[in-house]
Amino acid sequence: MSLKILKLYKFPILLSLSCIAFYFSFAYALERSDFFKLIGIYAAVFYLSFKLIQMQKHNFWFLAGLALAFRLVFILAIPMLSQDYFRFIWDGRFITSGINPYEFVPDQLIQDPNLNISQALELFNGMGSLSAGHYSNYAAFNQLIFAIAGWLSAKSILGAVIIFRIIIILADFGTLFFGRKLLKSLGLPEHQIFWYILNPFIIIEMTGNLHFEAVMVFFLVLSIYLLHKAKWFVSAISLGLSISIKLLPLMLLPLLFKYYFKSSTTLSQTSLKNGFDSDTSHPERSRRIDGIWKLILYYLICLATVLVSFLPFYSAEVVSNFLASIGLWFGKFEFNASVYYIIRWIGFQVKGYNIIETVGKILPLITVLVIFGFTFFRKYQNTQQLIKNMLFAVSIYLLLSTTVHPWYLAIPLILSIFTHYKYMIVWSATVMLSYFAYSNTEYQENYWLITMEYLLVIGYFLYEITEDRKKTVSA
Repeated sequence: MSLKILKLYKFPILLSLSCIAFYFSFAYALERSDFFKLIGIYAAVFYLSFKLIQMQKHNFWFLAGLALAFRLVFILAIPMLSQDYFRFIWDGRFITSGINPYEFVPDQLIQDPNLNISQALELFNGMGSLSAGHYSNYAAFNQLIFAIAGWLSAKSILGAVIIFRIIIILADFGTLFFGRKLLKSLGLPEHQIFWYILNPFIIIEMTGNLHFEAVMVFFLVLSIYLLHKAKWFVSAISLGLSISIKLLPLMLLPLLFKYYFKSSTTLSQTSLKNGFDSDTSHPERSRRIDGIWKLILYYLICLATVLVSFLPFYSAEVVSNFLASIGLWFGKFEFNASVYYIIRWIGFQVKGYNIIETVGKILPLITVLVIFGFTFFRKYQNTQQLIKNMLFAVSIYLLLSTTVHPWYLAIPLILSIFTHYKYMIVWSATVMLSYFAYSNTEYQENYWLITMEYLLVIGYFLYEITEDRKKTVSA
């Protein structure tokens, strides 16, 4: 029987073993500066993963097993593509020592002769001067995860890395569980969840490089699933926890406004269950009032969850420091941008200098206007339309951003899984071109590669939009 199974699955097994070999090389035998090896391995494992999903899309447990096996390859590896984990461990150990990570910058703390934190100098040197010179910009629930590692592994960097990995892997499988349930509820193919779970971009950036967007995505998917099931109270808490990991989901809150009214007929069916009475003599007015109250309470519960998570760290100074650190990303840093780089080039021609401080304030305002445009002028008849609008809103935010690190794509990628759009899969394949910047000591980006990245993504997006319109016209 085992030989028969082996014969039946010999090609998928061969592809799987090849993926494991490539991931092993990526995890333990790759230097960040070796760009061509990085891209070569990534291209190979991306293609092989595509074939595995294509061939085994009806074999859920086989693909789920591969998702776990590929992640476990990284379990003992020290991240090579990111040094952020040094700051994670630093913050966690200081929290367990009773020091607020939002009150002091590492540059100050490292000068304390009485500093009693294990491996402090190694962590300080590892995080780099950019991180060492600024207050922590990681949200409160994320800090709790850092503290767990600081408590369980107070003297081992590898031990802390393993703890982080276990938490991220658990989050990914939570996303697999609720993402599959949401796909079934929306009437979409279940195997689409593997374009997130088995995507090499997710495996490398989350499990490999220890980015906690994986945990943020889990709470976001859980929140959307609960909202789809009209369990709005728990959904609001889950969305609040997602925001407390990374602030990005905060921009999705306005999009819920019209959804609550357009889907009020469905929501009102559970109004009595959730403590709201209905006025049967004026059913339409009753549904509107019901929707308003639920929306207000949803916002309050979500924001209260975020605020409660920050309470252990609260002080006026902490708020100021945290907001200042967040503001730096809009007014100082630039990486792998698209629209911004075009504007910057025009600025150099007109002004003769980098206009990031001005543009960095204007582009977020444009993003806010776009989100409010999506809020009031898009259709919200069902959950799938809500997700599609979330996808477009976050995509536009990234296109207008001054800094787009690869791991920022986690939210739009997972949202795209619940639609028929595939341009985010294309972006997850091309975003690794941005790592060329780390192949030279000056960290100089290759603008031809960035142009290729965005032309492919935007081109495929326009193709999908055109196909949508053709189908609408023919229907």
